Amino acid sequence: MNEFLQTALTFPTLIPSVLLCVCAVYWVLAATGMAGDALGGEGGDAGDAGGAAAMLATLGLSGVPVMVVATLLSFTGWVATYYLHLLVLRHLPDGVRTAAGIGALLAALVPAAAATSLALRPVRRALARLRPGEPPLLGRSAVVITPTLAGEYGQASVDDGGAGLILQVRHEDPTPLQRGDRIVLIEYLEGQNAYRVVPEQQFLRP
Repeated sequence: MNEFLQTALTFPTLIPSVLLCVCAVYWVLAATGMAGDALGGEGGDAGDAGGAAAMLATLGLSGVPVMVVATLLSFTGWVATYYLHLLVLRHLPDGVRTAAGIGALLAALVPAAAATSLALRPVRRALARLRPGEPPLLGRSAVVITPTLAGEYGQASVDDGGAGLILQVRHEDPTPLQRGDRIVLIEYLEGQNAYRVVPEQQFLRP
């Protein structure tokens, strides 16, 4: 037990330990109704279609509540950092342990993001089935947030008057659209849980 606490409460494991504790406290407060709606905002939802939303979309971490993403990312990052610390870092000389700890924190982000993205797939599908009123979004304008939008992959942000929605979208034209392009949702593809879209200028053209 002492070895566990010593590893968890010393650098670099201390940083993901603190983040994980913050997430745990949030969920306790949310369960008692003191932290508002814990599932209120989806990862990557923002009025600004770029920046963090695009980064989360690229990493496969969008489409679910932000605190779910943060909790899973903190947990998987903690596990990776804990074992790196336990098996490798604590055996290093004091002079290089801090530098190696910083490198371990950065290196842990890669498996943490990959594991979180994998774990979120069934959650994202379940939330998509529960989310009401997808087809009524047809005819709404959106903004592309992924680097490109083609027939097999792409995401867009829709201004719903609140935090915004991140949707899977598909564009069948051979010329892909780019991040920041405005599009219109014209068809709901139920099998893919996505929308077929066209450029806004094309949709508005007489």
